[in-house]
Amino acid sequence: MSAGKSAHQAQFSDPRVKPNIPAAGAVLWRHGPGGELEIAMVHRPKYDDWSLPKGKLDPGETPVITAVREVTEETGVHCRLGRYLGHVTYPIPGHRKLKRVDYWAAQAVAGAFESNSEVDVLVWHRIEGLMDALSYPMDRHIIRNFLRLPADTETLLLVRHGKAGRRERYTGPDDERPLEKAGRAQAQALAANLLAFGATEIHSAPPLRCVQTVTPLAEKLGADIELEPLFSDSGYETAIEAARKRARKLVAADSVPVICSQGKVIPDLLGWWADRDGITLPAARNRKGSVWVLSVHKDRLVAADHLDRALTPVDIQQ
Repeated sequence: MSAGKSAHQAQFSDPRVKPNIPAAGAVLWRHGPGGELEIAMVHRPKYDDWSLPKGKLDPGETPVITAVREVTEETGVHCRLGRYLGHVTYPIPGHRKLKRVDYWAAQAVAGAFESNSEVDVLVWHRIEGLMDALSYPMDRHIIRNFLRLPADTETLLLVRHGKAGRRERYTGPDDERPLEKAGRAQAQALAANLLAFGATEIHSAPPLRCVQTVTPLAEKLGADIELEPLFSDSGYETAIEAARKRARKLVAADSVPVICSQGKVIPDLLGWWADRDGITLPAARNRKGSVWVLSVHKDRLVAADHLDRALTPVDIQQ
């Protein structure tokens, strides 16, 4: 297993250089036969290196979708995304281009490796010795981010409903205000991205725009949408403690719930939860159609990742 190669030294924070090749990957993990944590490391014969699975975004993909696709293509393993682990940037040898790779933790769910055109060997490596086995400093940086928190976390996906036009321009009851064209497009795009995190069940505030935002996901899952008045602006305001308790109760080891809520609920709920468990929330505009990925370990919120641009297809970014 080769040592680090200078041509691929990571540039973690150079504001003078803007990445122009978007890519995504994952720290694919599982528990080994003895229960020990193992990380998937792939060998690419083209470069004779050992690295984490990753690859460039295809047109129309988001980083979230690419991370899952690349893991499956390179390893044969289907996975469920969890915590966001950050990104690295590095120059492409022989080109005036810079690649940015976003990474997520990804739990192995099913599947088995078969040698393919990009990867000829997959090794499930224990944490001991892993840093020395990887070829590149950038991969070691991502592994350190992964190891800062427990691998085993439960996920809750908190969605703000899609765009529904201005309230003053709708003449009917506000709870019946539907998604506009852009909001319907957001709802369709959200479904695949939420499935990448293993979404299994759906809860929504009663307003129509909230329900419509998660309807495409419900259709893909063949699941019902459970209405949750406590997660509407009006319901939350009148029963804050009950709403907070309900959100925490939905977190479970055997499911990945999705909650679609509104703009006044999400900041307060997250602020309270973060203060309760001692974490700092990342700066976020909490725009319509965005998602918070909440990671919980032993009833404690350990990470809250906001997905906004990561849900934007590459052909829109470029």
